[in-house]
Amino acid sequence: MTPEQFIATWRKVTLKERSGSQSHFLDLCALLKVEPPAVADPRGEWFTFEKGAKKTGGGDGWADVWRRGCFAWEYKGKHKDLGAALRQLQQYALALDNPPLLIVSDMETIEIHTHFTNTVHQVHRLTLDDLADRQRLQLLEWAFTDPERLKPAVTRQKVTEDAATILGSLAQRLRQHGHDPQAVAHFMTRLLFCLFAEDIGLLPHRLFSDLLATARPVPSEFPSLAGDLFRAMHQGGRFGLQRIAWFNGGLFDDAACLPLDRADLDTLHSAAALDWSEIEPAIFGTLFERGLDPNKRSQLGAHYTDAGSISRLIEPVIREPLLAEWATVKAEIAARLTKTRAKARQQAADQLHGFLERLHAFRVLDPACGSGNFLYVALRTLKDIEHQVMLEAEALGLQRGFPAVGPDAVWGIEINDYAAELARLTVWIGEIQWMLGHGYSLNDQPILKPLDQILCRDALLNEDGTEADWPTTTVIVGNPPFLGDKKQLIALGDEYTATLRKIYAGRVPGGADLVCYWFEKARAQLEAGHVQRAGLVATNSIRGGANRKVLERILNTPSPLTGEGGGGGEKLAIFNAWSDEEWINEGAAVRMSLVCFGKQDHGQPVMLDGQSMTAIHTDLKGRKEGNNGSLDLTQAKLLLENAGVSFIGTQKNGPFAIPGHLARQWLKLPNPNGRPNSDVLRPWANGMDITRRHSDMWIIDFGVDMPEAPAALYETPFGYVVKHVKPIRKTVRRDGHRRYWWRYGETRPGLRRTVAPLDRFIATSMVSKYRFFVWLPKIQLPENLVVVIARSDDTTFGILHSRFHELWALRTCTWLGKGNDPRYTPTTCFETFPFPDSLQPNIPASAYADDSRAQTIAAAAQKLNELREHWLNPPQWVDRVPEVVPGYPDRLIPKPEYAAELKKRTLTNLYNQRPAWLANAHRDLDNAVAVAYGWPVDLSDNEVLRRLLALNQARATSQSVADSRLATSHNVD
Repeated sequence: MTPEQFIATWRKVTLKERSGSQSHFLDLCALLKVEPPAVADPRGEWFTFEKGAKKTGGGDGWADVWRRGCFAWEYKGKHKDLGAALRQLQQYALALDNPPLLIVSDMETIEIHTHFTNTVHQVHRLTLDDLADRQRLQLLEWAFTDPERLKPAVTRQKVTEDAATILGSLAQRLRQHGHDPQAVAHFMTRLLFCLFAEDIGLLPHRLFSDLLATARPVPSEFPSLAGDLFRAMHQGGRFGLQRIAWFNGGLFDDAACLPLDRADLDTLHSAAALDWSEIEPAIFGTLFERGLDPNKRSQLGAHYTDAGSISRLIEPVIREPLLAEWATVKAEIAARLTKTRAKARQQAADQLHGFLERLHAFRVLDPACGSGNFLYVALRTLKDIEHQVMLEAEALGLQRGFPAVGPDAVWGIEINDYAAELARLTVWIGEIQWMLGHGYSLNDQPILKPLDQILCRDALLNEDGTEADWPTTTVIVGNPPFLGDKKQLIALGDEYTATLRKIYAGRVPGGADLVCYWFEKARAQLEAGHVQRAGLVATNSIRGGANRKVLERILNTPSPLTGEGGGGGEKLAIFNAWSDEEWINEGAAVRMSLVCFGKQDHGQPVMLDGQSMTAIHTDLKGRKEGNNGSLDLTQAKLLLENAGVSFIGTQKNGPFAIPGHLARQWLKLPNPNGRPNSDVLRPWANGMDITRRHSDMWIIDFGVDMPEAPAALYETPFGYVVKHVKPIRKTVRRDGHRRYWWRYGETRPGLRRTVAPLDRFIATSMVSKYRFFVWLPKIQLPENLVVVIARSDDTTFGILHSRFHELWALRTCTWLGKGNDPRYTPTTCFETFPFPDSLQPNIPASAYADDSRAQTIAAAAQKLNELREHWLNPPQWVDRVPEVVPGYPDRLIPKPEYAAELKKRTLTNLYNQRPAWLANAHRDLDNAVAVAYGWPVDLSDNEVLRRLLALNQARATSQSVADSRLATSHNVD
């Protein structure tokens, strides 16, 4: 059939929808040279007429024609409402496998509606005459053969970013004009909603755009015009000749309107040109908040957390348990409907009603909801579930109802006024988009229901300093604020921080990140039976240190349904987690952990990083079936034999560091007390001095307890500290730092005392890609990101540098930064590590000097260190120069021709390359340490950790028994 024949035939046809639709489609197939459904797919599995079950509301099938992966097609009679046909396809799109195209036709017109995920909706409208145009006809061909050719190029994310940028700039200008921040926020959300309402069809066509065009020549008229519109939207009524729906919801609670100048109106006019119906609520609030809040202006162009990332918590906490419950109910309903008795059918209907009632009572709390992105995704998820349930129930033969899940399902707590206002707007827009996008009409009594359950207050403390309560809901989800221990005082203030720590003492440990308070609150809600599950985002440091204590507390909490008096004694569990994920927080890329916890439902899988586990430990490592997964190294105990050996370096709390050339000048200067400046000048070592090249920085060090007057006798160093350190230290909060401003904030007397008898000590950078150790001379002063092991023997050095300690450290460390580097901590990494018998740190090296095991390890360690030093500083590339005064290590001066090459010679680069000689040296060392343990040299990593954990626990038990016997003997005495 030719286009001309098709046009001529169907221009004169007057058949009604039912009698003409299939003939029309068959002629189209002939025109496009596509095999018709019965020929292409005789069994109707992927291309068929009348796709779907007989609908309970009347009519056959969910679509007149369906082609998998291409389209769903619905016909109407000539000149009938194609909008009604589209709404039907939208309602049944899920049951039709969400085709990328929804096509409607009245046999004179064909409308192709794009339905691709995360793209702007487009409509291609073809009349009969258009089919004679080859290019227009090709659109229809692509619908059958290559629908991706019709995929819109513009994404919803792009539209949203553009919209937020434009309105954000207007918000900033209004703030610069001196308007109250909250007034600006409220006004801007009104403007935003008007733009959205116009494009979604809730306001008459182009009404708000025409209002802007009218006001632009005379900006002084804008407040009056907009105020009249806001007044009409408040209760419904007339705006000029147009009837306005009843919006209300608190957004249009008065007619207040801020004045705009011509430039402001130009900006708003540009915003109106965008398609606001397509903005993405999951990201819009976050982006727009950056324009409203002056503190977040620097983040305007930054990334955001997308809906896919949020869903990693929403899926296991909300969707998966509800769909698992529905699967059980659905199977029971299907079984009842196989029976012909009316009673069985009524029981099936009652079961459906019961499940939907539970779903409608489901409540989600985000106790740090920000601008509402988690609330939006949660609401969309609940509505999707309800929609799926109703479609699947209808497929079984039950009546499908009208969606009842709405914004009242999501609750929030947010301390920031801007964000709380936007959270409500995000939920409203999300609800409207979902309803209209799925073919449903809106409940307009009013359109915007009040969202008083999104509270603007502190989630942790009440105004009187008591603990804040959280509402009882079904689940808790969210991304609470994270703020390290030391930053809390600065950001929250001394008084608030002190009150917070006092109220939560015994529940959240000192030094824990702020996010841990949300974990503890969620745990308490679970313990009280006020929620069923929780899923929260935290920094990946939640896996270790003080932060991990809140996860340990969660796993030690009895389930309220099975704890005391409940029979069974089950505890809460971590049932889903992502241990280390890239995330965007406040516009910055960070490393995060996502943790879902609560009472584990029977049959719900335990998933860690997308892999099935039998359990997840508090360090967010998992155990697989048959104990083949990760061991629970959080059970490792501190060993007394390792105590008092590892230390964190000094902390300056001020600019005490000076360059080497200046230190060498000062070393030559006299002092009034006759003492040399070498008393208070020392080479310095920070983490980068270990992982990279030595920086030749020195430090002014007045020791642990030197009074001000004696310190002043070191004239030049003291004068430097007076000028550069004193002004800073006199303004800090801590009294000791202000009073003793010439000393470091943390002088580490224990470290100094322990290292004093040694000629050298072992050091490692606390945060490092690789776990390597170096020797430092005792004259060198380490800073707080260096961990010191106060031993000078090669045997200890070798054991620490073996794979046994490296494996242990990588499993017991915490993690830090965008690069997610392991953070070595003295307590978890060193003080729990079980050294080989008789080679422990509490034994002097002289006691095992004749032990062949120790000698072999020492020789291998010496060889490793010697090879590394020769690679780092080849003798033919450097000149060794004595320092200007005795007692300091020699300086290594690069020869000019090798200076550039030497800059590349760092331990990090060496271990990046890992040449064969380095691998061989480590292999020899590992073998020597394996022999010292009495273990085979070829043990798997998991077996090494298993044996080390067993050794740790055996020694911890022995020391506990010894302590008990000692206590008993003291009691007897």
